[in-house]
Amino acid sequence: MCDIIDRTGKGGRTALFGCKGVDLLRKVLKWFGILFLILILGAAAGGWYVYSGMQPVDSAEQDVRITIEPGTGTNAIADLLEENGLIKNSFFFVSYLKWKSEGSRFQAGIYDLKPGVTYDEIISKLNSGDVVKAEMIRFTIPEGYTVMQMADKLAEQGIADKEIFLELVKQGNGLTSPLLSDLPSEDALKYRLEGYLFPETYELKKGSTEADIVNRMLEETAKRLDGIDDFEAKLSKTGLSLNELMTMASLIEREVVADSERRTVAGVIYNRLEKDMKLEIDATVQYLLDKPKERLLNSDLRSVDSPYNTYLYAGLPPGPIAAPSLKSIEAALEPEASEYLFYVTKKDGSGEHLFAKTYKEHLKNIETSKN
Repeated sequence: MCDIIDRTGKGGRTALFGCKGVDLLRKVLKWFGILFLILILGAAAGGWYVYSGMQPVDSAEQDVRITIEPGTGTNAIADLLEENGLIKNSFFFVSYLKWKSEGSRFQAGIYDLKPGVTYDEIISKLNSGDVVKAEMIRFTIPEGYTVMQMADKLAEQGIADKEIFLELVKQGNGLTSPLLSDLPSEDALKYRLEGYLFPETYELKKGSTEADIVNRMLEETAKRLDGIDDFEAKLSKTGLSLNELMTMASLIEREVVADSERRTVAGVIYNRLEKDMKLEIDATVQYLLDKPKERLLNSDLRSVDSPYNTYLYAGLPPGPIAAPSLKSIEAALEPEASEYLFYVTKKDGSGEHLFAKTYKEHLKNIETSKN
């Protein structure tokens, strides 16, 4: 049985719906209800799908390492995260970034990310550049070391190949340091970069090449020279070139133990140069020997024919004979004014010297030093 619907409209007319009309209406309402229910269920399922896709992946103890190259966009980063199992859906991650106005501050680098972290934790790590710290190599070059000694030390520590290192410092080919433009490339130089690899403790990334190491040491030398007050003015006042200054500093480094004597010895060297006297510095001969001797004989001083031998040749050697310390460089820039022309090492173990103005006084000091 069905109900008759009687509606009165304008003009007193009556509209009657029969049983068939009522059934049709009920069917329409039923289908609308079903469709509405489907939409509700579909929305719920879609919401659950999105919610589930944005949840962290299953946690794991082992970190996952990823590398984000410079210039990588957020879409590519999201794909990388998904490929490595760190997020479930790259599209959802990118959408989340847009919603949160994030992604523009992501930093390139190598990251260790733990599966199971949230979007916000990933974003925070990439924003802060919390990258994996590179494995480092560490080595110390003592003051007064020659490039040969440096090469031996680096080779012993497994940091550099000795022959490759020495070939680099011999001519400086392929290096990038601006300091090279100020260095001579004369045939007389034993090693072009001798004296320009600053003695210091260094840390470089593991896997650094010999060129990386040499460039870094040259960079340190340039930085130390730039850090000296009025360096260019002081250098100009000495009348020396940079190479001559570093050569003199290296002589001071190898001759002096007591810091208080550096400027005094520098003054002696300047005085002898001014008088065209041979410098007669033992360290220049030691530099030429395959293996330095504890004590040089007179035959050693004059048997090695080289422009580095200051017993045979007047003036400064062609280049430095070791890596000078900053104190020796500063002493060469500002020598102590005196009339001293000679010095001899005391034999009391102090490493200090006796200074003399004349050769006669010098001979007396030699005898005194033996006591």
